[in-house]
Amino acid sequence: MGRQNREMKTIYTVLIALYSAIAGVASLFSVKARRWVRGRRGWRDRLRSFSRGEGKVAWVHCASLGEFEQGRPVIEKIRTEYPDWKVVITFFSPSGYEVRKDYKGADFIMYLPADLPVNVRFFLNHIKPDLALFVKYEFWYNYLNELKKRNVPTYLVSGIFRPDQYFFRWYGRFARGVFQVFNRIFVQDEQSGRLLDSIGYNRYRVTGDTRFDRVSQIAAAAKDLPVIEEFRGGEALFVAGSSWDEDEEIIVRYINSNSGAMKWVIAPHEIDEAHLGRLEKRLAPEAVRYSRYCKKDSNCRVMIIDNIGMLSSVYRYAAVAAVGGGFGRGIHNILEPACWGIPVLFGPNHMKFREAVHLIERGGAVSFDSFETFSSMVEKYLSDPLALKAAGEACASYITENKGSTNKVFNEIFNNQGDENLLKKR
Repeated sequence: MGRQNREMKTIYTVLIALYSAIAGVASLFSVKARRWVRGRRGWRDRLRSFSRGEGKVAWVHCASLGEFEQGRPVIEKIRTEYPDWKVVITFFSPSGYEVRKDYKGADFIMYLPADLPVNVRFFLNHIKPDLALFVKYEFWYNYLNELKKRNVPTYLVSGIFRPDQYFFRWYGRFARGVFQVFNRIFVQDEQSGRLLDSIGYNRYRVTGDTRFDRVSQIAAAAKDLPVIEEFRGGEALFVAGSSWDEDEEIIVRYINSNSGAMKWVIAPHEIDEAHLGRLEKRLAPEAVRYSRYCKKDSNCRVMIIDNIGMLSSVYRYAAVAAVGGGFGRGIHNILEPACWGIPVLFGPNHMKFREAVHLIERGGAVSFDSFETFSSMVEKYLSDPLALKAAGEACASYITENKGSTNKVFNEIFNNQGDENLLKKR
């Protein structure tokens, strides 16, 4: 390692330590930061409780819940094909760990310890991974370099890159070095491959996005929801999933003026009592919460989903869906409704999501940035059954055409007969 790289590594490590300290202070004021800090307390003792045994171990790291769902098809493929392997999953964010800490498909789940050399060595000394998978992003310099030193085959799954990322800027030379650690980077699209080519990295494969396999699995395992079916009755149903205040302001305004046009289900991203109460007060027509529903409530026009975990099954009953987050940091999972062959609406902050761009191009999705654009599209679908059908078919075909990434990734890692298949050498 050259002098400049050593200096950059030192700066990086200091910044990680500083980040951890700042998170400790932030935990006094922020619930999310508090979970982040408390979840990492006693991690060494937790790790000591992990029994590695004599078999092999696959370590999968996911930043948050979205990345977990992206990596889940690969995790479950490993469990099916190699049931004697143990699977260790780590999360960076509380929104991933808190939801999936009891996931039955792993042998051990924990928060990722801060990327400090002493933590990295302790973690790897205990789990001794035979394989490391990082999902989509999360390039932890010290972890990756230690994996390289230990000759642990390391892969990035469903990677996606954009020209504006710092890796591809003049000041990103140090950051780009982490790519050389990976034995293979599996990218979602050709553009990502070209960007890696531009910085001299060619050990990549364009394998697509494993989320298409995941949403197809979810659809195949979807639960029957008699309550939703009874509530819908013989009417069309509109489902607003993972909605935030900004989405709800527009959608509720339309409902209040057109409640008789369809039945309406709203599944907010936040289901705390304060948010649910605020949503109920905004609605002019009578609304019922899912947890309180009984047969007499079938006359209500709006149902509010007040739990986590059933939204993907609710979409199957919809004629049209809207997905929240597009007025904030970015839209939530639009593939879940799309796999049911229904058109999808979402807010303007979607350009970083290739599936959103592709579905708009195909006519399966529409972005709205105001009440006027939202209402015009809903009324178009209500008044034009052919347009509704065409949009839904565009969504369904897009999902079908993009399935298969999981098998490509798995075969490349486990069944490649060439020199790159280090797993067969361990």
